[in-house]
Amino acid sequence: MSAAKRIFITGVSSGFGRALAQQALDAGHTVIGTLRNQQALQAFELLAPGRALGCLLDVTDFARIDAVVAEVEASGAVDVLINNAGYGHEGILEESPLEEMRSQFEVNVFGAVAMIKAFVPFFRQRRAGHIINITSMGGFITMPGISYYCASKFALEGISDTLSKELKPFNIAVTAVAPGSFRTDWAGRSMQRTARSISDYDASFDPIRQAREDKSGKQLGDPQKAALAMLQLIESTNPPAHLLLGSDAARLVRDRLAQMTTDIDAWESVSASTDG
Repeated sequence: MSAAKRIFITGVSSGFGRALAQQALDAGHTVIGTLRNQQALQAFELLAPGRALGCLLDVTDFARIDAVVAEVEASGAVDVLINNAGYGHEGILEESPLEEMRSQFEVNVFGAVAMIKAFVPFFRQRRAGHIINITSMGGFITMPGISYYCASKFALEGISDTLSKELKPFNIAVTAVAPGSFRTDWAGRSMQRTARSISDYDASFDPIRQAREDKSGKQLGDPQKAALAMLQLIESTNPPAHLLLGSDAARLVRDRLAQMTTDIDAWESVSASTDG
């Protein structure tokens, strides 16, 4: 293993965040993890006293983020920022209030960007650092009923890719990690579901919602193995700008790229017809 690192992870109370924190601690790293209540913080710190450091922070509390990050940095340089905090929203777009889209973006996009903006000055000054944004295969492919969620992950993918180019001159790596279906609470208690209201969608969407609920907890992906994969990423001297996790993610994204290539080829003459 390479030298022990200080890793800051948002959302370590469950799911990927907790699995990654545990594996990182087991590997000898120090983990500063954000949690939203004191009881969860105390439980987290017991995982590895002195190396598991809890931080009370909601990533949408934008007014506090800069001060919290400055305090964390004052106690020791952070090597890796992992934006993991997020949740899924499910609902037919026509039925889903705009306020639910705002909430989805506040956490999944604005929260991640606020954390990045707080850490980048320190990373840039040191000419070192690695930012890992947990996106989703839903940042490449789409499925009925998760338009707000996919939109938030498409946005974070675009931000990550752009940022990787902006920060490369300063020796700061940026990686978007896009998981497929994993056995986390994403489709269970963590998912916000908009109530059904328009019967026209019953036939097409109700079976999809039911299947998603039935599959929750039985998905192919193992969060502990995802955590080990991300540790490999952290220890890489040349990390990629994008990493898919899960054979389903690799297959579905390849299918999407193949369909895009087919469409580009079929319409290329129309595309070219607008030149000059």
